[in-house]
Amino acid sequence: MSNYFHYRGDRLYAEQVPLADIAAQFDTPCYVYSRAALTDSLRQFTDALQGREHLICYAVKANSNLAILNVFARLGAGFDIVSGGELQRVLAAGGDARKVVFSGVGKSVAEMLLALDAGILCFNVESAAELERLNEVAGSMGKIAPVSLRVNPDVDAKTHPYISTGLKQNKFGVAYDEAIALYRKARDLPHLRLTGIDCHIGSQLTETSPFIAATEKILALVDTLAGEGIRLEHIDLGGGLGIRYHDETPPAIADYVAALLGALRGRSEKLILEPGRVLAGNAGVLLTRVEYLKHGEEKNFAIVDAAMNDLMRPALYDAFHEILPVCRQPSPQPSPACGGGSERERQSLLYEIVGPICETGDFIGHARNLAIAPQALLAVLSAGAYGMSMSSNYNTRPRAAEVVVDGNTVHLARERETVQQLYAGEKLI
Repeated sequence: MSNYFHYRGDRLYAEQVPLADIAAQFDTPCYVYSRAALTDSLRQFTDALQGREHLICYAVKANSNLAILNVFARLGAGFDIVSGGELQRVLAAGGDARKVVFSGVGKSVAEMLLALDAGILCFNVESAAELERLNEVAGSMGKIAPVSLRVNPDVDAKTHPYISTGLKQNKFGVAYDEAIALYRKARDLPHLRLTGIDCHIGSQLTETSPFIAATEKILALVDTLAGEGIRLEHIDLGGGLGIRYHDETPPAIADYVAALLGALRGRSEKLILEPGRVLAGNAGVLLTRVEYLKHGEEKNFAIVDAAMNDLMRPALYDAFHEILPVCRQPSPQPSPACGGGSERERQSLLYEIVGPICETGDFIGHARNLAIAPQALLAVLSAGAYGMSMSSNYNTRPRAAEVVVDGNTVHLARERETVQQLYAGEKLI
């Protein structure tokens, strides 16, 4: 559990605010983020990179709430985007377009026009076809597009196959063996300017060795390109550093950066990194309330008001999130944090934590040992990344509210949706 989410006595707090107070004010399900945790994670990167020219580009897809983006923008961060919509969010949040790198395999003409007009730092191009399209679009605007090729180094990230991006069979990047030829092609296209090289091998990595293997392969390409007169301004080594959800032991940010800097020793190119999960993941929790306890012969179910539409990771990846009671000692007297129920309902049991959606795959956690009562509050930890950003309205469920805690102050970062908002754009025929 993050230092920014902690128990005081029997009650769970976010910084200096009881989570029960947040649930009482904003209802559940509700995402709660710690501003101090967000700030601390970014500063660990900047401290470790002192003295080295660099840019930290937060991966917007991890959590795209405007308040989160604004926190990072005010700290001087750049942004890694994968859509035109994410670019518009960054700009609305006060981000600097000149610190934006645009990744993604399927950039549309409209997205290219938007990014060129905004004046982003670089396009991370992922195919020969995209290279040609970007040249045409930039030419139509009378502009020169800054370009980096995302190279697929064919390195096994040793992570979940759905979030591995650096192998030959993945859709991302240009093949390592084809990179030199594509750089030559890009050099000859009149509306492109080569500025860098990029790679990203996956997400939730818990070892430094895959990062170093990819870096060494990228540096070999940089040297070959320099021998041909193609000198690059920056090296973008992507993101992917993991966090602790359960029993993982990912390297500390400082150790990860030190390993990269060791591999880059003697290099003068600017270093760009694209962390996402490691900045936001453990800075947020999902608050949910127990609606019913259902005891069976084989399993006991705690049916909560959060569901797979609120937090997709368990259903999508079979991902583990620690789940803690907001009140550690349930009482026979009902209370807003602890709930209330019979002695049997308050005893410690193994529970399946499931939501109300009509899918067997709708679960938040399996076989969790909890002493809880109906209406008790639970906190689903490590939910700051790929929680709200992947949420949906399946079963016509409005998406959760989001709040940011700053010391003893709570800021509403996103209002809870209403059902009327969900169908406001629909028409009867």
